[in-house]
Amino acid sequence: MSKRNRMRRRLRRGAYLLPSLFTIGNVLLGFYAVVRGLQGDFELAALLVAAAAVLDALDGRVARLTGTESEFGREFDSLADVLTFGAAPALLTHAWGLADLGRIGWLVPLFYLVCCATRLARYNVQSPQGDRRYFVGLPAPAAACAVAALLLFAPEQDWKPWGNGLLLASLLVLGALMVSTFRYVSFGNLDLRRRWSYRSAIVLAGLVLLLAYRPQGALLAAAVAYTAYPPLAWLAGRIRGNRGPAEAPGSEPRSR
Repeated sequence: MSKRNRMRRRLRRGAYLLPSLFTIGNVLLGFYAVVRGLQGDFELAALLVAAAAVLDALDGRVARLTGTESEFGREFDSLADVLTFGAAPALLTHAWGLADLGRIGWLVPLFYLVCCATRLARYNVQSPQGDRRYFVGLPAPAAACAVAALLLFAPEQDWKPWGNGLLLASLLVLGALMVSTFRYVSFGNLDLRRRWSYRSAIVLAGLVLLLAYRPQGALLAAAVAYTAYPPLAWLAGRIRGNRGPAEAPGSEPRSR
């Protein structure tokens, strides 16, 4: 074997490791988020979960760009997601204040964790083929980012009188949406070169202004809008007497 061929083989092996490095970073951020949460720094813990969601979005794209997608990578990514987007948010909410509620304070986070693991397992046993414009069911990273947005909005524990109730309700709703068949838009296939309506520019400008004025509020508003739109669109369709595209019974989940 020539020296050039040996070099190519080494580069190929290194390319296979690249997506796994992003997944390892995902695990690192998820674990450290739990550590910071147990130390009472919920604001940093929430930011770490959001950063892990960015890494999770990158590892799959890196694998596709380098042609290094594999069964090992998919399984490894799912295991990492259970920790970072399932266990970490559940433990952070429990440490934030749900521990004061007794049995219900750990049963509801457990429900969220089980739903997250179920969603990821459902993806692994079903074909990933489908409409690449949508996710079926709320993606686990999006659910975790919604929890992180709540913790960023109210990181101090003096919000407990109403915050615990909001967290309980949020974990129940997010868990149910993860295993639902509502269709969520996938921004990974967003075509930025197409022409957009002026209404889109107005919405984007409003989000930018809100982000500049109140970053925590902007992130929470974005999380609520993304999470709530498909169920609300489905409900509006039912009221009008027709089923809209928000729900896709029998469809297979395309991605995590």
